[in-house]
This record gives sequence, structure tokens and C-alpha cells, in this order.
Amino acid sequence: MADLQSINARTGQPLGAAWAASTAEEIDAAVAAAAQAAALFAATSAAERAALLRDLAEALLAGRDTLVPLADRESGLGLARLGGELDRTAFQLRGFADVLERGIVHAVIDDAAVAGMPPAGRPRMLRVRVPLGPVAMFSASNFPFAFSVLGGDTAAALAAGCPVVVKSHPAHPELSRQTVALARQVVAARGLPVGVFQSVEGAAVETGVRLVQAPAIAAVAFTGSFHGGMALARVAAERARPIPFYGELGSVNPLVVLPPVVPSQGAALAETLAASICQGAGQFCTSPGLVIVRQDAAGDAFVQALADRLVAQTPHAMLTPGIRHAFEQGVSAWSCHAGVQTLVPGGAGMDALPRPFLGQVQAGDFIADARLQTEVFGAAALVVRVDSLAQTLAVLRAVGGALTVTLWGADSDTPEHRDLVRAATQVAGRVLFAGVPTGVAVTAAQQHGGPFPASTAPATTSVGYAALDRFLRPVALQEAPAWVVNCRGLV
Repeated sequence: MADLQSINARTGQPLGAAWAASTAEEIDAAVAAAAQAAALFAATSAAERAALLRDLAEALLAGRDTLVPLADRESGLGLARLGGELDRTAFQLRGFADVLERGIVHAVIDDAAVAGMPPAGRPRMLRVRVPLGPVAMFSASNFPFAFSVLGGDTAAALAAGCPVVVKSHPAHPELSRQTVALARQVVAARGLPVGVFQSVEGAAVETGVRLVQAPAIAAVAFTGSFHGGMALARVAAERARPIPFYGELGSVNPLVVLPPVVPSQGAALAETLAASICQGAGQFCTSPGLVIVRQDAAGDAFVQALADRLVAQTPHAMLTPGIRHAFEQGVSAWSCHAGVQTLVPGGAGMDALPRPFLGQVQAGDFIADARLQTEVFGAAALVVRVDSLAQTLAVLRAVGGALTVTLWGADSDTPEHRDLVRAATQVAGRVLFAGVPTGVAVTAAQQHGGPFPASTAPATTSVGYAALDRFLRPVALQEAPAWVVNCRGLV
């Protein structure tokens, strides 16, 4: 029975005919093809993989006139936003190619032999890295290009020499199919095995579970909901041979507004923050969902300015009815909480465009109730009022883990600011001292991950060129003969 259908995000009407999801047999065949290609692909040179990535980037850019309007119909995110996202995706692919060509991936640590008895004496040791094998990559709903079929996870895995089995997202199924077809054409044109790039599709939980359970899958990359990610993480951990699960699950992204910046910059910062909360209808994993403000008159003025500017925002339609329903439920739960004062009511019912929500809660109430510490995915934020640095630190500790923490006003070197920065680095993978977190640069220094519940593997990143480290495993070669050291595909 068909269970995939392209839907116009603005009208809710179907686009074209529906089609059947991948069967269990088709999922198994895709993984088998990836497994068969793994050794050959791992043996390719850095230059060969760089050429593949560049060709994928060029094909994506060449398909802009078809792919961007299709992405807009299925997501409602707008042509300008999606055109920029396609450019970013091509930039990522080319960036990983540059990394490969610089030799970073195949760098070897060579410890020469030292004569004598241990511990001073030692044999010659070379530390190399080898590809893990086939990677299951789960596309995200909110970035139809950058975190989807040819997004960062796919680019990183291919750069590392790992075949990819993409699980397309049902929120943009036709875009995914066309992008998959484009990628397969590039792989074939380069003379690589078809198993280097495979895909499966389906909206049912069973599709993802079967993919993760496939014995030949060596790692999983996932960006999506907390509950969906944790369910798949358990599947990965409970296999007969457990495998790494690199999950980005969600984040409240605290933003601390320190008193020194409010008198002179409060109005401008409130406008910037309101736009960030509503960017993409709040459907960013880095959307600031928690705003920590001092309990004083200047803080009151800032919060009022933020509320006024949020009222003026007009978020567009959300990606899917399911995401919209979860947003309405989250806003309702906050609105009904005894400790939350509603400042901007938000929510508009499923038949209207979403409206931003802003609530206010005292630090003690926030710290005491885990229900207030979870993400509401959409244009919604809680202001937490604190009366001291100690309370600010306690609020950050209550969050536990986030992709980002933003500190506005920590510009001078003081003991208090040092304490705050230390606390922020314990909570988040990225700490900002200016700007807003809803932009994630693709660069070697980027860290897009954080302590749980933001991600399941906080020592890794899903954005930036260090992402390929997830798909490489260190191996030490002791007293290896010259032919092993010089053999392409072994080291």
C-alpha cells in the first residue's frame, strides 16, 4: 500500500501520485549493495573521493531551477531561504573535498622505534584511520538540502570513504527522490559501484528500525526529534554488534542577557532576538528557546521590548501537520503551567498560521520542573528571570545539555564572567558572545553537538569538517612492513 505522498506545504493538497515505501527486502538489498561496495570505496584515494564530492556539488547546483521550487512546494520555507540552503550544501560538499586534498584524513602518526627494554624502548608504531563501513543517514525535515540527502552527514561519510544508505524524510519525499536520482547519476558517471550511494524511503517507524538493525550498517547519523532519536539509539545499542549512533536530538539553546548590555543595546537586541526566535517559523535546532534575564527594572524593559517585537512577527506555515501539532501541544502545556506568565499567547489552532509564544517564569520554578526545560520546536521561548549570577548558573545546570549557549554582555574579564563562561562550556557545544545561534558556519572549528539531551555523542560534531571523524576508526600498525605502509587502501 502506498504510504508516501508529496504534499503542498501551503495548501495541504497532494502533488502527483502517491507511491509505496521501501519494502523490507528493498532495505536489505540497499544495505547489501553498500556492504559489497565498502571495501572498494574504502580503497579509493583522497583525490578520487574529492572528485566525487565536487561532482555532487556541481550536479546539485545545476539542478537548482528544478530542485529549489520543488523544495519550496513541499516545505513552504521560501525560495530565497532554500536557494541559500542549496548553496550551503554545495559549499559543504566542496569543503570536504578541500579537506581530503589537504591530506588531513590520511594523516599518519609515526612513532619511530626506540632501542632498549620497555617502557623506554618500543617498536615502531603507526597510527592510521580506516573507514567504519556503510553508514545509515537519516534526513531531517527542517533543512531539505543541508541536512538531507546530500547534506553534511552524507558528505562527511563519503569523504571518510564510507558508503551511505540515506533514509529520506517523508516531509519532502519528491525532492528526496530527485536528489537521490541526481546522486546516483554522479556515482555511476565516476565509475563507482552503485552501493556507494543507496537510499530507502518510508514514513513508518519500521523502515528506520530495519535499516539500523541491518548487520552490515556500521554507524548511524540522525538529526530529528528527541523521542525518535532515542528510540533508534536504543535499537543501535541493542544489536548483537552495537554500533555508534550519532544523534542530534534537540536543544533549548539558552541565551543570557547580562545587565551591562541592556541600557544601551536592549531595544536592538530585543529586535534581533525576536527575529531569531521566529526564523524559519522557529524550526531551527539552534533556535533560542530560553532567555535568561535579570530581575530588575532594566530587565523588565527588555522583556517588554522582546514581547512587543514578537507580536509583530509573522511566522510562515510549519513543515508538517505533525510538527505543527507538537508545537501547539507544547505551547498549550507552557500556557497552562501555574508558574508561567504568558506574555505573547502564541498558537492559533491548526487552521491558521502559527503565532509566536513567549512566556515568563521565575528561576526557582524553572529549575524545579523538568517539563519547562524541554524544547518546544517552533517559534516559542521562555524568559527565565534570575536575581543573581548564582541563579543564572543554576538555570544553565538545570538545562544539562544544549547545542548552544549565548552570552550577551560578558565582554570584560571578571570573576563572574569567568564562572559564566565555564558553566556555558560545560552545557553547550558552541558558546556565542555576540549575535544569535540560528546560524551555523561550516568550518573546521565548528562544533555542532553538545551534552545530552542535545546529542548522543557530544565529543563529535554534525556540522563542519571534523564531522568526518565520526566515520573513521583509529588503527595502530606495529612494525608494519613497507608494503603495508605504502599500499593505498590499507593506510
